[in-house]
Amino acid sequence: MAILDWSQCGAVESIHGKRSGAWVFRDSRTLVSVVFDNLEVGATVSEIMEWFYLSQEQVASVIEFAAQSLDAPPIFQSPAKTARQKPCVTSRT
Repeated sequence: MAILDWSQCGAVESIHGKRSGAWVFRDSRTLVSVVFDNLEVGATVSEIMEWFYLSQEQVASVIEFAAQSLDAPPIFQSPAKTARQKPCVTSRT
């Protein structure tokens, strides 16, 4: 699966020290992932908007960005690490 370059989506931002640098909706602390996580378990867009205080434009923007990325050519990544390699560990703040 291709990794999305969320820096190309104007509705979101990633700021070091704000939610550990995770992608959030601009000017908020709401993670972008809440949209997809909740859609996956059956929530409606209206419910997500209500639960997380998001506008229809915000939710539509990230869904459209993700959908458009499916039309992009695939980004090939290096093969998965072998069992002998140590996993990359990052600190959480």
